[in-house]
Amino acid sequence: MKLIADSGSTKTDWCLISAGQEVCKFVTEGYNPFFVDSKYIFESLGNSIPQFVDTSKISEVIFYGAGCQDEKKALVADALEQFFPGVALQVEVDLLAAARGLLQKEAGFVAILGTGTNTCTYDGVQIDQQIESLGFLMGDEGSGSYMGRKILSDYIRGRMPEKARKLFYQEYKKTPVVVMDEVYSTPLPNRYCANYVLFLNHPDMDKAYSEGVIRDSFHEFFQNLVSAYPDFRSLIFNCVGSVGYYYADMLRETADAFGMETGAIVPNLIDHLVAYHLHDN
Repeated sequence: MKLIADSGSTKTDWCLISAGQEVCKFVTEGYNPFFVDSKYIFESLGNSIPQFVDTSKISEVIFYGAGCQDEKKALVADALEQFFPGVALQVEVDLLAAARGLLQKEAGFVAILGTGTNTCTYDGVQIDQQIESLGFLMGDEGSGSYMGRKILSDYIRGRMPEKARKLFYQEYKKTPVVVMDEVYSTPLPNRYCANYVLFLNHPDMDKAYSEGVIRDSFHEFFQNLVSAYPDFRSLIFNCVGSVGYYYADMLRETADAFGMETGAIVPNLIDHLVAYHLHDN
């Protein structure tokens, strides 16, 4: 049996396939090696893999993950080799999953807009150009963590409209001092910040404020990342991730403003990856 995983910073979608058919799907937390180590991944898998999954029958694991590049890839591989001993193992960056899932074997442009951000062009086989997103601390424009940082900084600095500020306190019962302390003390600050994107969807939210946060974030994403690709206007914008999917209308508007045609915008990749690997067998 073959186990395929698509891991972001918040969650990992898994699918077990055998004899050209899907056996089952399940979800665990995300395993970005910039925020968790091998020990954490190994222990989390032990607590998260469903009991009905017989790991002894798995012969191959293909793991696509956020942050799985350069030396960080080895960190994830070490945990997976311990948990699935003896399997044929591939660990690839999440961008390759996005490209394979959304484009299959066609060339094009893909983006990830979830807890974090990433972009690349794909030649139908491999990634041929990638502009660094810079991650949670320095970039990730357009992502959930980026929007969350904007919400929290507006609250702490008193830049949030009064209606939204009162609603924030009503919902979370946290003062600016508490929020500041939590941001800098939590072990996974990217997830912590991204969780506050849900605040933008509150039915009593100041609509002008929420839309402003989303539109500004997407504008900065296109301004700083997408438009940096040569001839980007000749490419079709394809995207995976919960943030891109749930705010797809504003994302399409932003793409259009930058002169870029929009293609597929999907919430997750696992079904698309299964199709790719079933076809690849």
